This record gives sequence, structure tokens and C-alpha cells, in this order.
Amino acid sequence: DILGPFPVAKGQCKFLIVAVDLFTKWIEAEPLACISAHQVQKFFWKNIITRFDIPHTLITDNDLQFTDQRLNEFLSGLGIQHKTTSVEHPQTNSQAESANKVILK
Repeated sequence: DILGPFPVAKGQCKFLIVAVDLFTKWIEAEPLACISAHQVQKFFWKNIITRFDIPHTLITDNDLQFTDQRLNEFLSGLGIQHKTTSVEHPQTNSQAESANKVILK
């Protein structure tokens, strides 16, 4: 999930990308200056794949940065099933939404 925009911080960062493991509830987050599919791919590679291995499934909302063709080709090439949820139905992505509440406190 993507949080923000927030007031601009060091490095012009004003967004936060958040990933949650559904089984362990482990949270990975990183500040971003801009949100794009390329930034999502870089975060996913650096913070998830190289640290924990290739997941079977990625669940995201259907914002543009998550539905980008190049991002989906990257995921597909790694054998990752990408499931998108409706922005209007955040319960489907409840782990990320719960993590967001904790982060925003």
C-alpha cells in the first residue's frame, strides 16, 4: 500500500510504501519521494525478494502504480500471482490497512 502525501521530509520524501506478510504480520516500509510502478518494483525487489525470497502471491489495491504493465510482467516473470483489490473495499487488503493504522499512530 502507499501512504501519503505527508509533509516533505529529508530527501524530498512525502510518501510511504508499506508491505505486510500475511502469515507473520511482518511489516516492511520505506519512504519515497514519488510513487510509481518503478519505485514499487525497486522496493519489492530490495525489501521483499532479496531479504525473504520470492512470494507466491502479492495482494495490492488497484492504484495505477500497482496495475502497471511492466510491474505485472516483472511479477509474472518471477512466477508471482498478483491479485488486486478494489480501493473501495479495503477489507480485502486488511493486513496492509491494519499496518497503516499502526504506522500512522
